[in-house]
Amino acid sequence: MANEHELVADSRVVATWIEGWTIARETPPPVEDHGGFRVDVGWPQQRTRYVFTDISPALHELATTIEEPWVFLKACVSATAMRVALPEHWVIQPPGFMMKYRRIMPGDSAPPDGYLLDAAEPRPIVIVRALTPSGALVAIGRVVRVGEFAIYDRIETNAAHRRRGLARTVMKKLESIARIMVRRGRCWSPLQRVAVSMHP
Repeated sequence: MANEHELVADSRVVATWIEGWTIARETPPPVEDHGGFRVDVGWPQQRTRYVFTDISPALHELATTIEEPWVFLKACVSATAMRVALPEHWVIQPPGFMMKYRRIMPGDSAPPDGYLLDAAEPRPIVIVRALTPSGALVAIGRVVRVGEFAIYDRIETNAAHRRRGLARTVMKKLESIARIMVRRGRCWSPLQRVAVSMHP
């Protein structure tokens, strides 16, 4: 297995993921900037994010020009490589991870006993919720389609309801809806799914 220093990100997947992220988070779309992508997020604690496939002189140059807070630089590299590339005043946060999966997820979307699934399809964002019989929200996930890719976002389970298969059930339901979305869009390439950690 390759270690973190040997892994190389697929630039097409990164570009697709950041486009899907902006759709799922309802932010302005990404624009090319300094060899990567810039998203003008506009949140109080995340004004702007830049996403890069790798370390480059342009990333380093950009980092030296940024002084205001709540600007994020993200790159598909190790924390060690990022630390070297950035000026000293930058803070390295815990990493998030991107996963790509081409096959059909095993299992079905039937919820565990004692839970219900609710699927809302206000395109382009599909939201699936797992609920208790009383209607309490215990798990949630989102998916958007970008070409033949389905981009999962914010798959979360309430701490009191973890280890019961709810996140898998939510993702499986999202997968089944995403496959229908691809067929309706006449995009017959094998559906690929990109999921990331729950870091913002």
